[in-house]
Amino acid sequence: MVELKYIYATRAAEGTIKADPAQESVLPELERIRQELAAPPPKRGFFGRSPKPVPIKGLYLWGGVGRGKSYLMDLFVTHVGVPKRRVHFHAFMQEIHAGMTEARKRGVDDALAPVADKLVAELRLLAFDEMQITDITDAMIVGRLFERLFEGGVVIVTTSNRHPDELYKDGLNRSLFLPFIETIKDQLVVWELTSPTDYRQDRLEGMQVYFHPADAAARASVDDLWHEMTQTPRARANITEAQQKMQQRGVGLANDEGLTLKVKGREVHLPRFRAGVARVSFWDLCGVPLGPADYLAVAEAVRVLILEDVPRLGISNFNEAKRFVTLVDTLYEAGTRLVVTAADAPERLYVEGSGAFEFERTASRLREMQSVEWAAQG
Repeated sequence: MVELKYIYATRAAEGTIKADPAQESVLPELERIRQELAAPPPKRGFFGRSPKPVPIKGLYLWGGVGRGKSYLMDLFVTHVGVPKRRVHFHAFMQEIHAGMTEARKRGVDDALAPVADKLVAELRLLAFDEMQITDITDAMIVGRLFERLFEGGVVIVTTSNRHPDELYKDGLNRSLFLPFIETIKDQLVVWELTSPTDYRQDRLEGMQVYFHPADAAARASVDDLWHEMTQTPRARANITEAQQKMQQRGVGLANDEGLTLKVKGREVHLPRFRAGVARVSFWDLCGVPLGPADYLAVAEAVRVLILEDVPRLGISNFNEAKRFVTLVDTLYEAGTRLVVTAADAPERLYVEGSGAFEFERTASRLREMQSVEWAAQG
């Protein structure tokens, strides 16, 4: 079994990645988990009973966005040979809620128990990308869920932008959540990835991020950006020849992971989501009744938002235009990168109607968000 450090070094030598000392320092910890998972299970006891699995400490890898946390986790998961699953944390919690709903329909008293038991029966390794707790319901569930997973011998590796002590910060009834934080610090090795480089941000620096008109040429340019920002070296190394041909034609989007966010009982769906980058149409986010809280959830969940097919705005789509203004303001304040295809330049998107004057600020922000200086500040 080739160690992860040698796989990483080979990719660096080939030029598919740039060697980063901060990333390299994490590899021994990931290799430790990998080797312990690969060890044969303990032999049955005298009466034929299987002993409980030896507890294996997982990893909580946290740090700034774009530092390579997801890449390292994917490198690790790809080279682990046990029943495993890699999933975005938001998507995972949606599945847990759906499973609990089904259990309640069957009259199960503890709806979480069968959901957790199924995971324990099916998995040895569970890898989460971008753990964050923003919902009171999730906060109440996740502690009990993880406790059952740990008891069942499931090893957890997760990435996050926050230290465990910062999870669900200032949340409702946070005192009830604190024992879970202590469980995380007890069951997982907490490791900060301190690389000074934001690799995802580097991919956008110097690139055009606002395209008009929203024609075939603009779409082709955005296809290239999407491919560059979401096609990781790990994925390039594992996709089939047929998938490579699809991607070369700009239609290889079958593996995109959608993301559904829960906001105050509502759901905000991003049809395409991968590696912290979301790709949606104007109508996905502005053509439905969403508000500031929804857009804030989007800004917190994604690093880059690709928004396509923004039309000319005015009286005929006044409500949609107001939502677009709110969306841009939210992304601007959050420092979220925005890639846009639109019917016209920012100053010519909204030229008539009662909202035209107010839109001047939005147009100015759209211009500013295209600059390298704003990207660096954000």
